[in-house]
Amino acid sequence: MPVDFETYEPGSQRVDLSEGTNARQLLEFLLEHPTVGYTPAELAEETGVPRGSIGPTLQRLETAGIVRHKEPYWGAAEDDRLAAATAAFLGVETVADTYSDDWYAQNDGWADELPDLSDEE
Repeated sequence: MPVDFETYEPGSQRVDLSEGTNARQLLEFLLEHPTVGYTPAELAEETGVPRGSIGPTLQRLETAGIVRHKEPYWGAAEDDRLAAATAAFLGVETVADTYSDDWYAQNDGWADELPDLSDEE
């Protein structure tokens, strides 16, 4: 993933949890099973994240304090921030499930009919 070279700090604890990232997929799965630990092979099988990406991704998540590790198992960390993350993930998922097939999704050109409200004359 490209980074802003001027602001990038090696060793930063910031983890990209954008939708579709390996980190997000692993974290979502672990948050669904907060009291269970999984091996990297089990996580690869359960999440579809490539086996070679599991270790490095889990290391980044552990450095950020988001997951915990007891060799050879990995699980979600016991942290209040994770409760907030879980609520956010579930909220977004619920909204997407509820409204993904609404009128706007069924009518691709809806924005073409909107009036131009810009200040330009």
